[in-house]
Amino acid sequence: MRPHRPRPAPVPSALDDTERHPLDHTSPRPARRLILQATALAAVPYALLPGPPAGARAPGPDHPPAEWRPASTANYTKGDRSAPRPVDRVIIHVTQTQYTNTLFVFANPRKKVSAHYVVRSADGHTSQCVRESDIAWHAGDWAHNTRSIGIEHEGWVDRPDYFTDVMYETSARLTAAVCARHGIPTDRAHIIGHHEVPGSDHTDPGPGWDWSRYIRLVNAV
Repeated sequence: MRPHRPRPAPVPSALDDTERHPLDHTSPRPARRLILQATALAAVPYALLPGPPAGARAPGPDHPPAEWRPASTANYTKGDRSAPRPVDRVIIHVTQTQYTNTLFVFANPRKKVSAHYVVRSADGHTSQCVRESDIAWHAGDWAHNTRSIGIEHEGWVDRPDYFTDVMYETSARLTAAVCARHGIPTDRAHIIGHHEVPGSDHTDPGPGWDWSRYIRLVNAV
């Protein structure tokens, strides 16, 4: 691949209702492609991901099987998720980039984007990047950010082979646990794709995502 020098992408306001998700895979737009290319993180070893500062004690994840890989505090809003803004949605995303790249993007304070969880394709390994009590910037709509948990899945919408059995099963257990913690019904009205957020022009998780199978697995937990 030839080196590419992208123009700097504009940085959206943290509370901008039209914030865009730089990991989404909508129709090619220069701003989205620039953000992705600017990360320049393809094939970065997982072991090189940034960890907590020396001497810092990492908090335990809300979902015990997950690993705590925190997003930058510049990429989400700390906030009370209780009434009158209870969590009542799980939003399913696809990264449109590699798992390691996603964690680097979330850890970069200039990116202004995050999700609560990221699930790896090959083995279902899950990282939590934002606590469920805080508001991740993933939905592209502030009202939905305040009321939802965002789960990213490694892969590309036009490559359904990334949606492995172990990814579906691990993610379904995660979603079932999130729904149990927050009292969210485990149905398609409350477990939605990024493309179903009102006003969204995003397409993830795309036509290759098997919703019938996924909801069945969530309810089988």
